[in-house]
Order: sequence, then structure tokens, then C-alpha cells
Amino acid sequence: MLLALHDTYTNVVAQYGNPTPEAPPAADKVMKLGRYFTWFTMLSGVTAITYGGGRFAWEKWSGGHIESPKMVAGAMLGGVTATSAGTIMNTIVGS
Repeated sequence: MLLALHDTYTNVVAQYGNPTPEAPPAADKVMKLGRYFTWFTMLSGVTAITYGGGRFAWEKWSGGHIESPKMVAGAMLGGVTATSAGTIMNTIVGS
């Protein structure tokens, strides 16, 4: 029974051949939007780290309660997650 099912499966799969991949109709616009999102993500990450560093200096200078290292660490963690999103999606979708 299993041998017959295997033979049927291989015959059906062999009829499909090897299709060639092609881009979807609006792929260039989607890629442009992706590049814009990448640019915005990098800009917001740099802004967050710069703001956190400035706030850290202000808190240190004024002698207030220091909370800004959490902001800088959060910005760096967000940057790592954002830059590795492509790799994560390739791993999930590609498997």
C-alpha cells in the first residue's frame, strides 16, 4: 500500500516539472516601500540612541534619577530586532 502511494506521489510530482520563479506584478513598488521602511527604521534607531545619550548626560549632570540607560538598551535591542527581521523571516518562511 505504501509503495503504491509512493509511486503515485512521485509520478504526480514529476508531471509538474521545475517552475521558474518570476516577480509579482508590483514587486518594484513593494521593494521601494521596503527600502523606505528600512531607511525610517535606521533613522528612528539613531534618533532614539542619540536622545537616550543626551538624556543620560542631562540626568547625570542634574543629579536626577537615572533611567536613560534603559532607553538606550531598548533602542539597541529594537535595532537588532529590526535588522535581523529579514533573516528571521527567511528562516521561518524558507523552512
